[in-house]
Amino acid sequence: MTTQSKHRTETPTTAGERAMLESWLEFHRTTLAMKCEGLDDEQLRQASVPPSDLSLLGLVRHMAEVERAWFRRVMANEDAPPVYYTEADPDGDFHVSESDTREAAFTVWQAEIEAARALAAQYELDDLATGKHRSGEPFNLRWIYVHMIEEYARHNGHADLLRECIDGTTGD
Repeated sequence: MTTQSKHRTETPTTAGERAMLESWLEFHRTTLAMKCEGLDDEQLRQASVPPSDLSLLGLVRHMAEVERAWFRRVMANEDAPPVYYTEADPDGDFHVSESDTREAAFTVWQAEIEAARALAAQYELDDLATGKHRSGEPFNLRWIYVHMIEEYARHNGHADLLRECIDGTTGD
């Protein structure tokens, strides 16, 4: 299943821990993709309410950065510099311009999701990350999964409101 699918697979109610965590993460990845379905680039760039510049396209770019950071940089210690943000613009993932497109953002996001899946498959839930986080704290894969679910769930709430503002579509 790709996160661009219009249909989500419901999460199992009796699965083991890893299957449960992975299914909830996939559920939320797919939810964000669903919130973007049927919208053109201009609609995806549409900001919520002033002064916020939060947009669906910005959320997709942000989640690409979050996937990249937690799985590639923290868990696997890869040299994976940011795609959208810089020291000069630490919120660059949210700052979209007229030249930013769905195709480009979704391509990066999907690539980061695929990398995250492949990397996570190499570890057990209790395995500690080999990279460093700015906090200096150690993280295991379980914590990263739970955090990713929380991150997507929070931003999917934003996506609900953004989508409703754009075309009135509601629901999950």
